[in-house]
Amino acid sequence: MGKELDAPSLRARVGYLPENPYFYDHLTPTEFLDYMAALFGLSVCERRSRVGQLLARVGLTESRDVPLRKFSKGMIQRVGIAQALINDPEVVFLDEPMSGLDPLGRREVRDLILRLKELKKTVFFSTHILSDAEALCDRVAILSHGRLQGCGELRKILRLEVAATELVLEEPSAELLTELAPYVTSVIRTGERVRLQIAQESELPKVLESALRRGARILSVNPVKMSLEDYFLAKVAAPTEAARDEEVTLPSPRSRS
Repeated sequence: MGKELDAPSLRARVGYLPENPYFYDHLTPTEFLDYMAALFGLSVCERRSRVGQLLARVGLTESRDVPLRKFSKGMIQRVGIAQALINDPEVVFLDEPMSGLDPLGRREVRDLILRLKELKKTVFFSTHILSDAEALCDRVAILSHGRLQGCGELRKILRLEVAATELVLEEPSAELLTELAPYVTSVIRTGERVRLQIAQESELPKVLESALRRGARILSVNPVKMSLEDYFLAKVAAPTEAARDEEVTLPSPRSRS
């Protein structure tokens, strides 16, 4: 936003939720959020309005007067998101916002993040749960050993290339499967259906021709595209292996003397 990181005027425009937030557990959500709003210099009238709006947004209106020590982790995460928004920030940083949550709590936090997106807020969040990043992010960045290994728009990353082609056949003969073996990297049988993975797209016409000639019923032909997990592993594996090799070849302390 055109400011130095240590500029107080920048901090006033940023919201932050740490991975393991600690809040004063004897306070209620209303008291805690009012205190946070006071730290940002909001007037009494502004604080009352802002606290009420945020409690409604995170679904805690009915629990507004319950001490925080009685809250579940999911409810604490909601309070944490509310305090991160108390100053109506332009940028919000969320560190592992779904850590330790049950499926319902995870869904609620995901919905809150999507709501922030609708409000035109920029949300940075760190996570090791790649399915969450794939479901929520417009852009992703891969960090490994303190280094940026990849960054870009998610929709472009996941359209980089077709990793393989999946062919699903119903009751293919043993002769057909033997004939297709040179072109296939994996065969998975589920009941009467057989899933074949073809690594080279150029081999697909030959495979289909063989299947039709032998009278096999073709149920589907699907491209297998790169997932965010595939992209992550591709970016992280090489640096990790390089670091391991470097560690092995370092001289011993004795030889350095």
